[in-house]
Amino acid sequence: MKTCVGLVVAMMVVSLVVVMAGFLAIDMALAQQTAPAAVAAPDLSPVANPVSTYVKTGIARYEKIMVAAAEAMPAEKYGYKPSPEMNSFGHLIMHIAQTNNTFCAKISGQTAPDVKISDSDPKDKLVASLKDSFAFCTSAMANVDDSKLGEQFVLFGNRPISRGGALVALAGSWTDHYSTEAMYLRLNGILPPTAQPKKD
Repeated sequence: MKTCVGLVVAMMVVSLVVVMAGFLAIDMALAQQTAPAAVAAPDLSPVANPVSTYVKTGIARYEKIMVAAAEAMPAEKYGYKPSPEMNSFGHLIMHIAQTNNTFCAKISGQTAPDVKISDSDPKDKLVASLKDSFAFCTSAMANVDDSKLGEQFVLFGNRPISRGGALVALAGSWTDHYSTEAMYLRLNGILPPTAQPKKD
C-alpha cells in the first residue's frame, strides 16, 4: 500500500513538474514575442570636423525652438520685463537675431546682413528677423570646417577671438538665449516649446 501511495505521489510530482515546465516554456515564448526590438548600438566612429559639425547641427534645432518661443509670446507681451532693469522680451529677440548675424558672419568670413531692427519693433518684424538670422547662419556656415579653428579675428569692438572660440561661444549663446526665452514665457504662464507635452 505504501508503495502504491509513493508511486502515486511520485507520479503527481512528475506531472506537476511537467506542467510547470510547460508554463515556463509558454512564458518564455510570450516574453520573446513581446520583448522590444534590440536597440542598435550608437555609431561611435570618429567625426570629421567635430567642432564645426556640432555647431552646424545645432542651427536647425535651435532655430526650431527659439523661433517657436518667439512666436509663443503674445505680441502685447513683447515689451514685458521681469523687472524694470531687465531687457524686454522684444529686446531679447532682437539681440538673438543680431548675435546670429554677427557670429555667423565672422566665423564664415562673410558680410553680415544689414538689418535695421529695434526692440520696439512689432512682433512680426522681430520674429521675421530671427528667422532670417538662422537662414543666414545655415547658408554662411555651410562650408565652415575645423581647418582654421586657431585663426583669430576681432569680435565685439577690439576683442580678439579664435574661430574655434567663436563657434563655442555661438553654441553657448543659443542655450543661454533659449533658456532666457523660456523663463520669460513661464513668467507669463506659457509653457516653452521644449516643455510642451509630446503630440501623438
